[in-house]
Amino acid sequence: MLITGFSASIDDWPPYFLNALATHYTVVVFDNAGVGKSSPIDPLSIQAMANETSDLIDALKLGKTAVLGWSMGGMVAQLLAIEHPAQITKLILAATQAGTGASIPVSSAYQTALMSDNPQVALSLLFPANQKAALGRYAVGVLRYSNYYGASTATKEAQESAIQHWFAGDVTAAHQIGSIKAPTFVSDGSVDQLDPTSNDQLLARLIPGAKLTIYPGAGHGFLFQDESSFVSAIEAFTG
Repeated sequence: MLITGFSASIDDWPPYFLNALATHYTVVVFDNAGVGKSSPIDPLSIQAMANETSDLIDALKLGKTAVLGWSMGGMVAQLLAIEHPAQITKLILAATQAGTGASIPVSSAYQTALMSDNPQVALSLLFPANQKAALGRYAVGVLRYSNYYGASTATKEAQESAIQHWFAGDVTAAHQIGSIKAPTFVSDGSVDQLDPTSNDQLLARLIPGAKLTIYPGAGHGFLFQDESSFVSAIEAFTG
């Protein structure tokens, strides 16, 4: 099960990444609350999104599943592992942060860029400046979907508020991160503009036995920049 990040819809998973995973797995993607045809939650919170994800796992009768959370989706995945441990076999946390109040938040300048109505502005933050080919491949991949869509302004504002509470350490359950028992793989790019590697290192220290891999020269979208290496790492981790 893949849980996507801030302002994203299922269309933000590029076909080449999904196809690579689908070679060995049944892959489930969905829209977070308030995105696409998913009903909004008021007030929206990381906790509420985690509970909704848990309900979806039950509704689809998945039983126990491996979960990959990217960025904001990684926050949701952490709470899923903390509060619904029986549903998770393996936990993969990509370019995300702990909610203990000690993680470095996204800068206000980058947050403003992420709120832009121009998808190219937000997409440009996913890859380093010297990775224009990777950015182009990703953009072509996601924009090829018919009626490509993302979150509304209202949903993005609600998500931003939920993320701010997470960074501030206001989510009580997030402080129980040390209770996660699912084998965990923490990963990111070494030049992620939105999430410095110190956040990944903190996350890996807080989760007992967590494995940490940093992809050199990759950014927030390292999953797609180094898709072959990352999918191989997932296969080795979950196998």
